[in-house]
Amino acid sequence: MPRMTMIEAIRDAMDVMMGRDETVVVYGEDVGYFGGVFRCTQGLQQKYGKTRCFDAPISESGIVGTAIGMAAYGMKPCVEIQFADYMYPAYDHITQEAARIRYRSNGDFTCPLVIRMPTGGGIFGGQTHSQSVEALFTHVCGLKVVVPCNPYDAKGLLISAIEDPDPVIFLEPKRLYNGPFDGHHDRPVTPWSKHEAGEVQAGHYTVPLGKAAVARPGSAVTVLAYGTMVHVALAAAADAGIDAEVIDLRTLVPLDLDTIVASVRKTGRCLVVHEATLTSGYGAELVSLVQENCFHHLEAPVVRVAGWDTPYPHAQEWDYFPGPGRVGRALQEILES
Repeated sequence: MPRMTMIEAIRDAMDVMMGRDETVVVYGEDVGYFGGVFRCTQGLQQKYGKTRCFDAPISESGIVGTAIGMAAYGMKPCVEIQFADYMYPAYDHITQEAARIRYRSNGDFTCPLVIRMPTGGGIFGGQTHSQSVEALFTHVCGLKVVVPCNPYDAKGLLISAIEDPDPVIFLEPKRLYNGPFDGHHDRPVTPWSKHEAGEVQAGHYTVPLGKAAVARPGSAVTVLAYGTMVHVALAAAADAGIDAEVIDLRTLVPLDLDTIVASVRKTGRCLVVHEATLTSGYGAELVSLVQENCFHHLEAPVVRVAGWDTPYPHAQEWDYFPGPGRVGRALQEILES
C-alpha cells in the first residue's frame, strides 16, 4: 500500500471524487493554478480544467455563498478557506444558510457542501493563522464537523464528506500535513513516509462519519483527543509509562458517544485534550457527556488540558501548545486522585 502525506491524501480524495462525479467542483483562494497555499489541490486544475478547479477572489463570503447556491442546485462543491482563521466573513453564510437549508425547506433542498480549512497551530503562524475554531461550528445544528489525524483517515473521511448530502466542515490540522507531530518540537519530525499511518489505500474508500477510533488501547485512563492532540496524547502516555486508552474522535459532530462511554466505563478515569482555548472549547461538551453517561463509573473528576484563554502567541507558541509534558502531568494527577 502506498504511503502519502496528509496533503497528498486530501488531494487524492478530491481527485477520486472529481473523477467519479462531474458535479464535484473544487475552488478557493489560489486553489487552481497555484495548487493552494499548502498544495492540497496541486494538479487538479491541469487534470480537470478551469471549470472544475479554479481560483476564487479573496472573499470568503463569496466563496461560501456561491458554493451554497451550487449545492442547492445539485452540485457538490468542495471549497477551501485558506486558513480557518479566515472563515469569519463567511460565518453568516455557513451558520444561517448552509446549516439551515434542509430544515427550512422541509427536506426539499439539501446542501452537499464541504468546506475545507487548515486549522491549529504549531507552525509559528501567530494569532491569525493558528486558531482552532471547531467549537464555533459544533454548536450549530445542521453542520457536521470532521478533524482527521492521519492520511488514511483524511482521505476516507473527505470522500465521505463529499458524498454526504449535508454541509461538512472539514478541519485539517496543518501541523500534521507532512508528518505526525507529537508535541516534541525540539525533536526531528517523522515523515508520513516512515509512519504506518501514512499508508493510504488507492482509489475510492470511505471512513464513516461519526465513528471514533481507538488509537491506543489501555485500561488505566481514557484520553479523548482529535487532530494533532491524538499524537500528543500517544506521546504523553508513552513518555509517562501510563496504560492510557487514547480515543481519536475523528468526527466531532456526529459524535461516537458509544465508543467514549465504553472506554470510560472500563477505565474509570478520563482526560480531554484539545488545542483550542479552554473556555467554551469543545472539551467542555465532552466532559459534560462523560459526566452524564459515566458518573457511577468515574473514580476521579474528568480533567481538561487545552490552550490558554489568550490569543495564540507567536514567541511563546510552545507554552501555549498543549505538549506531552502538560498532558503527562495531567495523566499522573488523575491516577493519583
